[in-house]
Amino acid sequence: MLICVLTGFSSGMPLFLLLNMLPAWLKTEGIDLKDIGLFALTQFPYTWKFLWAPLADRYGFSLLGRRRSWMLAMHIALIAAIAWLGSFSPRADLPTIALIATLLATFSATLDVALDAYRRELLDDNELAHGNTVHVNAYKLAGLIPGALALWLAAFLPWSVVFAIVAAFMLPGLAMTLLVREPQRALPPRTLSEAVRRPLTEFFGRAGWQQALIVLSFIFFYKLGDSLCTALATPFYLSMGFSLQEIAIVAKNASLWPSIIGGVLGAIWMLRLGLNRALWLFGAAQMFAILGFAGLAALGAGEADTGRLGALALVIGAEAFGVGLGTTAFVVYIARCTHPAYTATQFALFTSLAAVPRTFVNASAGWLVEYFGWVDFFLICFILALPGMLLLFKIAPWNERHE
Repeated sequence: MLICVLTGFSSGMPLFLLLNMLPAWLKTEGIDLKDIGLFALTQFPYTWKFLWAPLADRYGFSLLGRRRSWMLAMHIALIAAIAWLGSFSPRADLPTIALIATLLATFSATLDVALDAYRRELLDDNELAHGNTVHVNAYKLAGLIPGALALWLAAFLPWSVVFAIVAAFMLPGLAMTLLVREPQRALPPRTLSEAVRRPLTEFFGRAGWQQALIVLSFIFFYKLGDSLCTALATPFYLSMGFSLQEIAIVAKNASLWPSIIGGVLGAIWMLRLGLNRALWLFGAAQMFAILGFAGLAALGAGEADTGRLGALALVIGAEAFGVGLGTTAFVVYIARCTHPAYTATQFALFTSLAAVPRTFVNASAGWLVEYFGWVDFFLICFILALPGMLLLFKIAPWNERHE
């Protein structure tokens, strides 16, 4: 479980930097909201990581083994990329920043491939719920570094120093990589061709083409509404009149404990409910939490008095609790869909598909806000959460229980 804490922290840090810290940096430097929204496209490696995941299934390039060799290389690359990113000026070097952000996303996506495969091979099936809960909570906890600590430090320090401090938070994961053992749950594919071909034929052969396509559609849609809802979270808080310090102290920290509680309760309730009913109930919780953002947006911009700060904390806490529940069930579902021999490629395929909305759909967030306004934007997000829930009739019937 301690290993899962560190895998979650290393996985979440770079992503939340791209989701929260980078937009806040660009916003404070006067970059247009539409351009900030387009920066979501720099996250496209998260949706395409399955293309190079077979390399991680087939090869290891050090004495550390298949999984740990990739984990080591990507930790080092991410530390360098994060520190380098902060050395540029958004006003003068925006294309260069976009390029480095894309490289950072590529390193992060590759690290996720190795970490997901390592964690799936490390955990027995009866440990999946708790292990993934720990991973997801640490993943969320990591968001406090680029999403809260970095914003607070930016009020006192140059952004270049802030980026260097954030990069240093990848060091615990690097140390973990060197200290843990390599799990050996299955032999690697014999050739690269087999590593590319067999994960797909195994999955479609096991599920059947029709059911496999339904499963893939569910993975795409289940987090769509929530993902789009939080695509411009920090710019939204700023537009509502909250300062960077208030966002760092109130908004970001308000998500911590509800998220952790949601994840822990999600794992416990899942044992009683079963995975199918958990997907229904937890998905409904994360969907209806979106309406809180619409209500906050309806209040309009204003000075951040006690009442408004309380409303902000309540809305974000409810969203974090719902997502903590939903993500716990979702990650366990994805893990259950993988085969030990092809963990890296299948896990990458499924999580890449889940990341498509966050990358390409979220790129339209700035345009949607400009055209519809914040209230209608969040109502659209709520509607987009419905298809994933409807697909549960096919992939997780309420009365069908899988132990």
